Amino acid sequence: MLLLDPIVQNLAELQRIRRDIHAHPELCYEEERTSRIVVEKLTEWDIPVITGMAGTGVVGVIRNGQSSRAVGLRADMDALPMQEANSFAHASVHQGKMHACGHDGHTAMLLGAAQYLARHRNFNGTVYLIFQPAEEGGGGAKRMMDDGLFHQCPMEAVFGMHNLPGAPVGTFGVKHGSMMASSNQFELRIQGKGAHAAQSHKAIDPIAVAVQIAHAWQTIITRNKDPLRPAVMSITQINAGSAFNVIPDEANLRGTVRTFHPDVLDLIEDRMRAIAEHTAAAFCAKAEFNFVRKYPSLINHMQETELAIEVMRSIVGGERVDVRDEPTMGSEDFAFMLQEKPGCYVYIGNGSGEGRECGHGVGPCELHNPSYDFNDALLPIGATYWVRLAEKFLAPA
Repeated sequence: MLLLDPIVQNLAELQRIRRDIHAHPELCYEEERTSRIVVEKLTEWDIPVITGMAGTGVVGVIRNGQSSRAVGLRADMDALPMQEANSFAHASVHQGKMHACGHDGHTAMLLGAAQYLARHRNFNGTVYLIFQPAEEGGGGAKRMMDDGLFHQCPMEAVFGMHNLPGAPVGTFGVKHGSMMASSNQFELRIQGKGAHAAQSHKAIDPIAVAVQIAHAWQTIITRNKDPLRPAVMSITQINAGSAFNVIPDEANLRGTVRTFHPDVLDLIEDRMRAIAEHTAAAFCAKAEFNFVRKYPSLINHMQETELAIEVMRSIVGGERVDVRDEPTMGSEDFAFMLQEKPGCYVYIGNGSGEGRECGHGVGPCELHNPSYDFNDALLPIGATYWVRLAEKFLAPA
């Protein structure tokens, strides 16, 4: 791999920063300490900062030369509301909070690139370093945009990156066009009539209605949707009742829908609502259906994706860059930024857990798993990618 030597030499410091952030995870819009670390490091390297976007968001600004061209590099900062199973020295000190998605590593990689770019400035234009809060369901990317990100920082393109467990360290992955699905949430409240379980004829059983609706909803995917246009609908919660001998008054269903096409999403939402309302009515119950469109589909832009591929290949070699044919049903709020600006989102291989230290949990090194840990071997690779991407995008004419 052709890594930048000053970044490699600085690995110990980047690892210290990454592990400190890992040990002190903060949930969406609570990233006060993490933001302070980012601001302190950027200020130490004489990088002007913009604060306050989306509350805890930070943008570093590095300018060089006379060009008006500009590019944005984005890292997310927030953790997840889950208990860590690891017991190594940098495990979370906060109960019920954990960096189980590697945002600690994403932040450290961008900081490593920031330090190099500030010292060497081998580009002509402006690099905006975007440290974003609240990716994990909070829509922090959209909040930063609403707070004027692209107005205060008028960049031509924006780029993002995420670690990928299972892919070998020293590899990258990317896909042209639709790379990740939209993320949407639904909730259904079924109002019935409670009764003693031994006198079920006196009840309007919301659990029975919920079961009927849950089964019928799956026919939307298998019978209403074009089979060549992928979508997933998962019911992840069914909540009802409090005693073994009581039919409750109500039942609640919650879950997620993932797809790539807005018209498919329209179809699914419409059919879910119709099935819920008419099925409930058939059982003399009432249905309240709520559908929330959270994150749009993440769509990479052709020119920027080709640029990213060229940069990745220059660092790790062509055979270690996986240009994918298939998208993923995962979602990412960086999609909001790609709706407003051209750009590209890539994966960087995190390995299969071989980088974890003694004291890790018994679970796999997978995203959103309590035994996960970011692989520090990625830090100089990801930081080098950010630097080379900025330099390539803003190469002197």
